[in-house]
Amino acid sequence: MEESNFIDGLLDFIKQSPTPFHAVDNIHEILKTAGFVRLFEADVWDVRPGGSYYVIRNDSSIIAFTLGAKPVAEEGFRLVGAHTDSPCLKVKPRPEQVNKGYLQLGVEVYGGVLLNPWFDRDLSLAGRVSYMTKEQKIKQGLINLDYPIATIPSLAIHLDREANENRSINAQKHIVPVLMGMEEDEETDLREMLTVHLRSNYNEEDVEQVLDYELSFYDTQPPAVIGMNKDYIAGARLDNLLSCYVGLMSFFEAGEDVSCMLVYTDHEEVGSQSAAGAQGNFLRSVMQRIAKTPEDQARIIDRSVLISADNAHAIHPNYADKHDDKHGPVINQGPVIKMNSNQRYATNSETSAIFRLMCKRAEVPVQSFVVRSDMACGSTIGPITASGLGVKTVDIGVPTFGMHSIRELAGTKDAFGLYKALREFFNQ
Repeated sequence: MEESNFIDGLLDFIKQSPTPFHAVDNIHEILKTAGFVRLFEADVWDVRPGGSYYVIRNDSSIIAFTLGAKPVAEEGFRLVGAHTDSPCLKVKPRPEQVNKGYLQLGVEVYGGVLLNPWFDRDLSLAGRVSYMTKEQKIKQGLINLDYPIATIPSLAIHLDREANENRSINAQKHIVPVLMGMEEDEETDLREMLTVHLRSNYNEEDVEQVLDYELSFYDTQPPAVIGMNKDYIAGARLDNLLSCYVGLMSFFEAGEDVSCMLVYTDHEEVGSQSAAGAQGNFLRSVMQRIAKTPEDQARIIDRSVLISADNAHAIHPNYADKHDDKHGPVINQGPVIKMNSNQRYATNSETSAIFRLMCKRAEVPVQSFVVRSDMACGSTIGPITASGLGVKTVDIGVPTFGMHSIRELAGTKDAFGLYKALREFFNQ
């Protein structure tokens, strides 16, 4: 695949995936078009060598795998893991409020959101709704309003003269999107609005009533390639939809001999502790059903390697002192191996060497990240999966500016370089 086509595909994937539900739905469509067979957890599975399969949980997590010609118990899996969620603002169950003539929706902060960049953006709503049909059955559907419906206005500097020196944000009071003007005595119901939208825009004529929802606000500005040399990717949700797309594209170029797997789970940004998260039993359950016996499962896991792909912190030229001098990754100088002796990352010398070899074979430069010794270190699905399953794991990612901002920045060369490295991994 050419780099320009790859980057165009990445931008389109991110644009079409405003929530984890949409990301998984898009991956599902891509896999289905490629001939993969969908499995359902409630059904009996019949998976065979040479087959390509995928299974979805909660509409927000997905595992896809191919079974190679060589016995999986003898060769293990080549796994790439990532997460589908990103920090955002989620709509509360009873969000409607009219304040001083404006309709607003109350939101809850999801994950470690960098709040300042959310002000003065053109916001829309997307997510999953659960609705009752005219036959009194419950169904799920995805919704994306897909045009700007709200904004969170900044307070003018005239009313806060110290805004540039010392402005704190109260998530309950200050991060409340404004949708439109409304009289104080008027009433509105978001569920009714969603019901009407489903009926008119999605041809869901059997929608009787929306019962509940999981909706998030998102920035409608599309991702873009920027920079004097057009070598940066700017956009929302690069953490971690970039890794999801890179893994998926490299997965399609896997060889026919070795078994390969993608593991994309939800709720990483809030600790992964859910049925659809990495701390749940999703991957373990899939492994058990493929292996069929505990003996084979143990053999498969021992012969498997997981690459946990999640964005890394690039050294910021304006805040260089926030990095260890020897471990400050630079954008467009290669993917990053993330290490932490306190096991916040699952990388060890063996798994690091494996990824370095993949990069060498792909002729891709590689960098290292270690957090400053006097700062706390974040974590990923890597340690969670390694400890829960016992699989050898390396934590890697592309260098990124503005992680957890409404608009992040990564490098085109890094994204394509990671694709080439993972392609080598899937062919070993």
